[in-house]
Amino acid sequence: MKSKLLDSWYDRIPKVELHLHLEGAIPLDALWTLIQKYGGDSSVQNINALQDKFQFRDFSHFLENWAWKNSFLREYEDFTFISEAIAKDLSNQNLKYVEAFFSPVDFEMSGLHPSRIAESIRTGLSKVSGIEVSLIVDLVRDTKIKKAENFLDQIYEVKELGIIGIGIGGAEHDFPPSRFKDIYQKARHYDFRTTAHAGEAAGADSIWGAIRKLKVDRIGHGTRAFEDESLLDYLAEHQIPLEMCPISNVCTGVIQNIESHPIKEFINRGLAVTVNTDDPKMFNNSLAEEYMNLEKIFELSRKEIQRLILQGIKSSWQSENKKNKLINNFQNNPNWIQD
Repeated sequence: MKSKLLDSWYDRIPKVELHLHLEGAIPLDALWTLIQKYGGDSSVQNINALQDKFQFRDFSHFLENWAWKNSFLREYEDFTFISEAIAKDLSNQNLKYVEAFFSPVDFEMSGLHPSRIAESIRTGLSKVSGIEVSLIVDLVRDTKIKKAENFLDQIYEVKELGIIGIGIGGAEHDFPPSRFKDIYQKARHYDFRTTAHAGEAAGADSIWGAIRKLKVDRIGHGTRAFEDESLLDYLAEHQIPLEMCPISNVCTGVIQNIESHPIKEFINRGLAVTVNTDDPKMFNNSLAEEYMNLEKIFELSRKEIQRLILQGIKSSWQSENKKNKLINNFQNNPNWIQD
């Protein structure tokens, strides 16, 4: 875990994140503790081997490792344990507000109830001060529709635990967004905000589907919007926020290398871009590193980086009053203007 005496401007500035999966943000020492708790695994002999395991051939290989990792979350107390560890880690990186996904459907086979998973997560998050974490339920697009609707109903019963929205991750290339149309309509009736992973493992048509069929408030990733000029124009005109995750896209093979990522083009075209890490402990990245790349590789100025951070606040699902307060706090933070 990094020291509180952080050594770069990117580390010291206050930050927000809108696209973070709790299960992909488990610090490796915490995950190693769970692996040992359940008898170890022959494929990883130590923490270094655990880090090596998170090297992915493609998006399908990433999903395989995602399922493997989740197999060590078997009891409600495990979610409290990892949530506290995650919140501490994020707070130490000067993240002040986070909207984080969790995927209760992944743990149905373990007999774990979604509402109790949510309660356990909130218990862990509440142990850490200095950071606020709101929750988004990932219903996972691979899920049977009736089951996904049942999960939505159950989560609605514990909405007061800081659950503010829903999304769908998973095998985007195999399961189009249109099948979730009625569920998203019901989620809006429940006063949940909506997002969907799109334009990551599938192309521009997937993004159009999320917009036209699901009527999402935000797009998760949106990377492959560059395949359709009319889509880029639409996103710019309607200012639908994109939860972009550059390093993640390289790690899963969506983009060949960081230099070819379209994020700067999207920014220059006036799209509502936010910057995020996705699954930082699986991709060995941090939000500070994401912003450093934007300056070092894409030649964004620090004022432009500050505008991206503020765009994250504006694109969040907090109340307008809380957004304005957070913007004011950030702009008056002593590290905001220091080099």
